[in-house]
Amino acid sequence: MVDQFGERTSVNNRILLALSEASFAAIRPELELVPLKKHWIIHDALAHVEFAYFVNQGLISLVKAMQDGRTVEIGAVGVEGVTDPGALFGMNKAALDMLVQVPGSAWRIKLGALRQQMENDARLREILEGYDRFSIRQLAQTAACNRLHTLAERCARWLLIAHDSALSDSFPLTHEFLSMMLGARRSGVSIAAHTLKAAGLIDYSRGVVTIIDRPGLEEATCECYGTIQAELDELFPVRGPRQVSFAK
Repeated sequence: MVDQFGERTSVNNRILLALSEASFAAIRPELELVPLKKHWIIHDALAHVEFAYFVNQGLISLVKAMQDGRTVEIGAVGVEGVTDPGALFGMNKAALDMLVQVPGSAWRIKLGALRQQMENDARLREILEGYDRFSIRQLAQTAACNRLHTLAERCARWLLIAHDSALSDSFPLTHEFLSMMLGARRSGVSIAAHTLKAAGLIDYSRGVVTIIDRPGLEEATCECYGTIQAELDELFPVRGPRQVSFAK
């Protein structure tokens, strides 16, 4: 890991940042920093969950596949969260397909080791229970958004979410994959993206999106992004990254 990530790296995950120094020190030996490669499948739906992934950079999409082969994103996990929180509380099978949409890295931990840490650390368990409840509200908000808001608003919301967790103004994203995430026709997504580009909010070329005007993009989206961010900030107040050294 030293060769790939360097001798020091930052902890950006908001759950891990919410832990006290003592709690983080206790869990740190069980954490392994791993790369998140684009389109890598973290879990298949109903598969046994062996690891939990605290996203450190990048975005993991929660995807529902239908019998006819069509797929739609119903949620996402970024630097605010951990994959499949239900597995932490007794559900040993993944609820949904999970695949990497924006590449980056994650702190991986064996599910059994994390459960053991939760038994030993009441604050860790409290934080993860809070995130579990938040993730349910987030899914509900996304479902309402997909039903009630325009494609352009939803596209702006998704780009803001991706921007938050990419930790970069530019990140890989194709219209084809964005249409799958939004559950819309590619032609409609292309029109929505072109509208945002024409307004000077984003740019895109050869499968890479660049956020040009973040405040303008926030104005172009619906209420859902702000609602979720307010809940998240209340649950996990924003803190600077924690530096971690790797032993040689």
